[in-house]
Amino acid sequence: MGYPSVYPTGTTIYYPDHCYSGYTAFNVKNVGNVLIDMNGNVVKVWKGVEGFPARILPGGFTIGATRARNPKYGYLDMVDLIQVDWQGNVVWKFNRYERIKDPRRKPEWMARQHHDYQRAGSPVGYYAPGLDPEIAGANTLILCHKNLTNTAISDKELIDDAIIDVSWEGEIEWEWVFSDHIEEMGFGEAAKNAMARNPNIVPAGGGMGDWMHANSMSVVGPNRHYDAGDERFHPDNIIWDGRQTNIIAITDRRSGEIAWRIGPDYDATPELRRLGWIIGQHHAHIIPRGLPGEGNLLVFDNGGQAGFGSPNPGSPTGHNNALRDHSRVLEFDPVTLEIAWQYSARDGGFAPLVDDAKFYSVLVSAAQRLPNGNTLITEGCDGRLFEVTPQCDIVWEYINPWFDKKLKHNMVYRAYRVPYDWIPQLDPPDEIEVPRLDNSTFRVGPGSMAMGTPITSLQRGGRVNHDPALCVIPRRPPD
Repeated sequence: MGYPSVYPTGTTIYYPDHCYSGYTAFNVKNVGNVLIDMNGNVVKVWKGVEGFPARILPGGFTIGATRARNPKYGYLDMVDLIQVDWQGNVVWKFNRYERIKDPRRKPEWMARQHHDYQRAGSPVGYYAPGLDPEIAGANTLILCHKNLTNTAISDKELIDDAIIDVSWEGEIEWEWVFSDHIEEMGFGEAAKNAMARNPNIVPAGGGMGDWMHANSMSVVGPNRHYDAGDERFHPDNIIWDGRQTNIIAITDRRSGEIAWRIGPDYDATPELRRLGWIIGQHHAHIIPRGLPGEGNLLVFDNGGQAGFGSPNPGSPTGHNNALRDHSRVLEFDPVTLEIAWQYSARDGGFAPLVDDAKFYSVLVSAAQRLPNGNTLITEGCDGRLFEVTPQCDIVWEYINPWFDKKLKHNMVYRAYRVPYDWIPQLDPPDEIEVPRLDNSTFRVGPGSMAMGTPITSLQRGGRVNHDPALCVIPRRPPD
């Protein structure tokens, strides 16, 4: 979609009476893990902490990494995973998954963490009543990379994914390697052939196959399906998704087998055809108990291009053979596959076809169910975070004001909303309404630059008030 060259940043819409208000956390590359209030004021920056994702624990702790591995040799690898207190002190660290010797560097231990991790106590890492993540003495489930060759996939070297369970003391107590289960994943012959030719080669290490590209992983948690006797949804089982393969699946923690799966073929059954193709998805998880929609699966269905299969005009080789030019957030029953709720540009009130791409993030992104039934959506490629009601009305919106100087984007990988009382170091802030403006009458005129907020002041971590006059994103007000 085309994007305007001049647009507001910070909080552009905020209706306090219709929101689940709290602090919102996300990571800004080369700045740190950032915490903002509902009016876009920066209330905390953990400088130098690279959250992938940035996650907050009760008591004012954050989790992230100190640095990433050189991208010439490791694809999206974090060297370590750390927990940091409010003052910036490291209170926990893990880096001992693999000992790595990169060219022209001394050997060092690395976590090789990427995309996700979960601290015990919380199935999905965001707030749910009675399911708080532990802040000390507990295990951490970590999504990692592992280089290997598996000829059942390709004769080319792979950057495989692995899930490990790590004790507080750093002992690896359980490991599950994705490529070990290739035969359980439902690939047809055309997909296998395309994957063998090109297992999604990325530049790292001179060219390796990121065949699965897992990007989320969480514990299933307590749920109605298991309570009704469906063992596939045991609370200890692990739900994960692979962006490149279009697969969402649940691994049985005890047997190691895949207990439940949708994809890679969404034409396989009538139920899947009604659900529609899920392509390049992120952040698939089971909504935790205690939140509206509990037991349903929530996922940001990116669209874009992904998958392996038969060649078509958009994919002459069969690599990235599934394509769609808009996104949607889906909530559906994982047993019946019936859609319970969704958000797309059309659901948000935009015109069919003409405006479908007005909600579109080809990479990254996420969705979090909030206690009031709203959903916090990270439309990551645009650096846009917004909260929508069950009726798909936007009641809060924030545009990331930090732009990467080299890459020229304001991308946000994933954002989380946490309650005010998770941050006891701060008094709850004033909540100031920011009504949406009418784009048909909004104009940028002489002197309007004075209303802007310099990025430099945000990068210093100051508290910045964003002028409501900058609100320009149209949506009807809530009822």
